[in-house]
Amino acid sequence: MPRSSTPHPASRARAGLGEAERARSFRHRLLAWYARAARDLPWRHTRDPYRVLVSEMMLQQTQVSRVEEFYPRFLARFPDLATLARARPRAVREAWDGLGYYARARNLHALARVVVRRTDATLPDDPAELVKLPGVGPYTAGAVATFAYEKAVPAVDTNASRVIKRVFFGARAARTRPKDVWAVARALVPKDGKRAWRFNQAVMELGALVCRARHPACPVCPVRPACRTGSRLAPNQRGRRHGDESQPTGN
Repeated sequence: MPRSSTPHPASRARAGLGEAERARSFRHRLLAWYARAARDLPWRHTRDPYRVLVSEMMLQQTQVSRVEEFYPRFLARFPDLATLARARPRAVREAWDGLGYYARARNLHALARVVVRRTDATLPDDPAELVKLPGVGPYTAGAVATFAYEKAVPAVDTNASRVIKRVFFGARAARTRPKDVWAVARALVPKDGKRAWRFNQAVMELGALVCRARHPACPVCPVRPACRTGSRLAPNQRGRRHGDESQPTGN
């Protein structure tokens, strides 16, 4: 968490929430909101590491609606790592055609070939090992570990990073370093694996649907009382909802 001195009890009400209290309030409000507002997306119904990986690779820089269209077709053609590894590059490219950013397809294909050559031919569950695979960065490594294996690790994509910066860094959000965002995320993730799964999904969902990059819907945000940015709204802004309702991108 960002460091802050403990305020005198008499001034605490004026200073706002302490960091531990802010974290508890954020988690509670976020998970309650996710329970009632989460989108029903196909990759949220699986713990299969390969299927989770495919969804995460597809969701990079791509609208959710497009991934919902391509995801089942790709899995029907390449149902597991072994099938994908045996495929010709041209076949993989054809199955990906229309999603764009074709380096993702090449990396996924290369990853499958690397993994099936291993003794157990399965994706590792440790982010430190996952990140060594082709096309897997820190976010994707965390996502596979938490969404497939229910590891209590952070998964910080663009949406999650934006939420954490606004909630916990406020006016300093633009100057916040990625390592500081990840440090806060590690502190926030519940220790129970199933709750960690929900928490990581929820942070990204909030960033996609409410805490958008442009025109965030702060007046109706479920975590606004715990947010350094949203809680500073002027009173006359709190009853209005702004922003476009365009299709969010990413997970």
